[in-house]
Amino acid sequence: MVAGSVSRRQVFAYGGGAAAALMLGTGAWSAGNAFAAPTLRGDPFTLGVASGDPTSDGVVLWTRLAPDPLAEDGLGGMEPKPVRVHYEIALDERFRRIVRRDSVVATPELAHSVHPEVRGLAADRTYYFRFRAGSALSPVGRTRTTPAPGDSPRELKFAFASCQAWQDGYFTAYHHMAQEDLDLVVHLGDYLYESGVKTNKRGVVTAPKFHTETVDLARYRLQYGLYKSEAPLREAHARFPWIMTFDDHEVENNWADETSENDEDPATFLLRRAAAFQALYEHAPLRGAQMPKGPDVRMYRRLRYGRLADFTMLDTRQYRDDQACGDGTSADCAERFDPARTLLGAAQRDWVARGFGSSTARWQILGNQAPMGQTDQDPGSGVTVWTDPWDGYVAERNRLLAEADARGVRNLVVITGDRHQNYAWDLKRDYADPDSATVGSEFVGTSVTSGGDGADLTDQGRTFLAANPHMKFFNGQRGYVRVTVDRERWTSDFRVMPYVTKPDAPISTRASVVVEDGVAGVQV
Repeated sequence: MVAGSVSRRQVFAYGGGAAAALMLGTGAWSAGNAFAAPTLRGDPFTLGVASGDPTSDGVVLWTRLAPDPLAEDGLGGMEPKPVRVHYEIALDERFRRIVRRDSVVATPELAHSVHPEVRGLAADRTYYFRFRAGSALSPVGRTRTTPAPGDSPRELKFAFASCQAWQDGYFTAYHHMAQEDLDLVVHLGDYLYESGVKTNKRGVVTAPKFHTETVDLARYRLQYGLYKSEAPLREAHARFPWIMTFDDHEVENNWADETSENDEDPATFLLRRAAAFQALYEHAPLRGAQMPKGPDVRMYRRLRYGRLADFTMLDTRQYRDDQACGDGTSADCAERFDPARTLLGAAQRDWVARGFGSSTARWQILGNQAPMGQTDQDPGSGVTVWTDPWDGYVAERNRLLAEADARGVRNLVVITGDRHQNYAWDLKRDYADPDSATVGSEFVGTSVTSGGDGADLTDQGRTFLAANPHMKFFNGQRGYVRVTVDRERWTSDFRVMPYVTKPDAPISTRASVVVEDGVAGVQV
């Protein structure tokens, strides 16, 4: 599309100033004592510390200097000048056995965030890290490298989460997550919501600066500041390395490539997308490979956990065709079966298929944003589905599952967010065929807060169980999913809370669902 390509070239200029500055915050550049920290007013580490995308020999570290993270201008209370940030990595929490000291430069172009990419660490090892700017010292973070590529670890323990609308409740789930014994955390999107927070289920008063829709860089930065003001979220980030991606609300609800929800001018929407992606990068432990280039970012990637598991993180927003039949719900949308329609885009789809063929891992884990399995809302003879998730892109879903089957994927497990409900169900090669083979399993995780308190079994849940024979479990409470994977089985523990509109909710395991090695489908 000519107009789209022109607007895209124009928007690339948006990130041009930050592109060079990015190198200062990745550890790729150093110049002695240049950019010494000025006297900082207040604690610059209010947003905490984090690590992410672990490998067998390293990890990316993150922090952002922001003594006033809720400053309306989005600058975090920092002066517009570069600041040198030192970091240390140690084998112990008291930093008596330091294995690495180095520094990076935090620039105003990237909101004084830094993303040093550390290499040369030992495989399958726990490390501790901290930052220093001037005389200020950050909280201590804990991270862990993955096993060496040829190793066969005994097990992998991780949690996955999604959908944390600040206005819908407290982030207590992350406090409980931080107490778990985990190797890593996967976040599947909707880390923040773009809408204003004039009213909220917490029953607290918010300042007018939070009431507007999030559309420009300063406002996105402010929204991240609000969300990261939650101590439980900072606690979980500091405790484990995270693997992160985005869904829609980091930009705008139900966006699709260059098409916004309200069909605004593509050039205007791409400016918004560029701002959203830059703010995401500034507040997440992402590598330089995930550097936004204007309105574009390469978010799909693969991370290996020895020979036990591969994490294949998908991007189901940037490359998709617009939703079929005007988005929403449909019982007769023929367009959703169109073989030319794509959710992943050809390049990403081929990349996923090649990974299926080349991987030697026992478990193939797809980090996915919106449910892949069919969600029929009609318990009768008809089929009524939403067209935003994979149900709106049926031919591509069938192709992807057929590729996994044809290439001999031993255990395909999809982990998904978006829906604010817990599901465990079988992935069918073709849901239109009652005799279709089961080729994988999908676990859809509930929200951290989105939707408010929730309930165990809702009327909608009863409908789903009646209409979808491949669904083996439903729950509508809030929380996250804890996963234990070994060579024989996968176990998903659905960790849920009775409420989120008040702080300090207890947590419990509502159900544990298993996938056996070499046996497609879930077992409740």
